[in-house]
Amino acid sequence: MSVQVRKIVLAYSGGLDTSVILRWLKETYGCPVVAYAADLGQGDELGGIRDKALATGADEVLIEDLREPFVRDFVFPALRANAIYESRYLLGTSLARPLIARGQVAAAKRFGADAVSHGATGKGNDQVRFELGYMALDPSLKIIAPWREWDFKGREDLIDYARSHGIPVPVSKEKPYSSDRNLLHISFEGGILEDTWNEPPEDMFVMSVSPEAAPDRPTYLEINFERGNPVAVDGTPMGPAELLEHLNRLGGENGIGRVDMVENRYVGMKSRGVYETPGGTILREAHLAMESITCDREVIHIRDSLIPRYAEMVYYGYWFSPEREMLQALVDETQKNVTGVVRLKLYKGNCTVVGRKSDRSLYHPDFATFESDEVYDQKDAEGFIRLSGLRLKIARLLEQGGRAAR
Repeated sequence: MSVQVRKIVLAYSGGLDTSVILRWLKETYGCPVVAYAADLGQGDELGGIRDKALATGADEVLIEDLREPFVRDFVFPALRANAIYESRYLLGTSLARPLIARGQVAAAKRFGADAVSHGATGKGNDQVRFELGYMALDPSLKIIAPWREWDFKGREDLIDYARSHGIPVPVSKEKPYSSDRNLLHISFEGGILEDTWNEPPEDMFVMSVSPEAAPDRPTYLEINFERGNPVAVDGTPMGPAELLEHLNRLGGENGIGRVDMVENRYVGMKSRGVYETPGGTILREAHLAMESITCDREVIHIRDSLIPRYAEMVYYGYWFSPEREMLQALVDETQKNVTGVVRLKLYKGNCTVVGRKSDRSLYHPDFATFESDEVYDQKDAEGFIRLSGLRLKIARLLEQGGRAAR
């Protein structure tokens, strides 16, 4: 024990790591521990979590329903940016951690705690995401990261500890991969997935059927957007959490949103992650289509050039940073005309845009037609091309002139 603390708020999920951590904190620090559980859409995983936390040693338990603010204040801002890390990952865990950290900080104030703790390992990204959140929101709080303090070497040690202390855990040495679920996705890593040649077993997946098992007939749907945010599906207005949950069901039934990738962690190592993000995948495709007819070309090109940086900020844990907030303001400015309807077809793992319309559309068939029109003189293209190619022409003439002189 390196610090003296009065009370600790632990980010508690009821899984293997945080169950062991709860008991370990009690034994190591000898102070009250508040188990803080955030409901981000884990579903049945939260069943009995209060009783389990109390039985494991928690002095107090706080369970908060954060599904609506999670989607409204974290998922949708990232959606407006089309944020995606390394071209594959839709940032499901990355977006959840700053919200949990914010909830812990508020809980610490409520319960008079002077320390916060999390279950992230010393090798992963989550330790950074949690702790940068704590620092940004309340730098006076002490931070306890058990994986950087204790002598346990891996999850098999934790399983042994849990069994010896009568703590039930949802994993075994035979099936040791870990998962993290919220309304945006479920992620899997570790264990059998650490061999990058192994195909993920089909019985691992939770939110989606395999594309092979999806229906033989496509599902069509329409999504309404207002200023870059989805607000209705098939004409039915929905709140953020309800809408994403509905799209998760439709996408999952059609095998949408599975990703198997090897990504680069912030701490410097590569890691394999398998993700299911059915609703998020649908929303990103729909949002890109809505932007394609409502956004100015140069505005979107500038915005898109900054999105890899935005995604890195979120992935690395800088949600509460001034640079992310600055970029968010720029992104949101680009969304003021992203309003309209997108029609999509879901079929055996594919999400295809088949229609888009908007009262604010910049696309007009009279301008784009290959037939005769009154707004574009094709002869004007000659001067445009000459000026566009002038520097190329000059460079080649000078090169040829130099060779001739020699």
